[in-house]
Amino acid sequence: MQTGTYPGGELELFAAAENWKTYVKSQLSPYLQGNVLEVGAGIGSTTGYLCGPGKGRWVCLEPDPEMAERLSRAASSGGLPARCEAVKGTIADIPPGALFDAVIYIDVLEHIEDDAAELRAAAAMLSGGGRLIVLAPAHQFLYTAFDRGVGHFRRYSLGDLARIAPPGLEALRLDYLDSAGLLASLGNRLLLRSGMPTAGQIRFWDSFLVRISRRLDPLLAHRLGKSALAVWRRP
Repeated sequence: MQTGTYPGGELELFAAAENWKTYVKSQLSPYLQGNVLEVGAGIGSTTGYLCGPGKGRWVCLEPDPEMAERLSRAASSGGLPARCEAVKGTIADIPPGALFDAVIYIDVLEHIEDDAAELRAAAAMLSGGGRLIVLAPAHQFLYTAFDRGVGHFRRYSLGDLARIAPPGLEALRLDYLDSAGLLASLGNRLLLRSGMPTAGQIRFWDSFLVRISRRLDPLLAHRLGKSALAVWRRP
């Protein structure tokens, strides 16, 4: 994972996507017990939803110095749950021998050039029964100037994620999320071709489309969506 200043400006926009973050929480919560390493925690807007009051450490790892400082302030002031701690750096900065019950990448892996090597390093930090979780933008055909502008190297199909799965882990889930959002993104790609989404577009997606996706995704067996989810387990 690269160090330095994050080039994107979308985190503040998406911080208000409460329905989406609640949906993501409903999908990931069963896998987030014990000690958790969140790689690329950003400004902590997703951390606040995913990190419950349970036992164990929640390490918010963030390479961007300003964001890491913001996370640290939030953790010390009560803006994040008490078990959260901020660490500036990448997965290479985690002390050797540290083990976690879950390592998670929420809209982060697409920013990492050597994604397969990153996941192998993350898998080495899993305790027995630990889970490696990736949520990432789906479908390379949806790649736009927005992706390029915020530092995305790629988007993922489920096949892509399966191909970079670390050896020795078993797949628990390979699913798509947000089927309604996929249709909206495809329309934008083919018709509007807009770059950075506006606050109004985010509100429409979160207030309307995400609600539809929560009902539609299970009916479609999670075979369509604009986000790709992978969960692997160390035996």
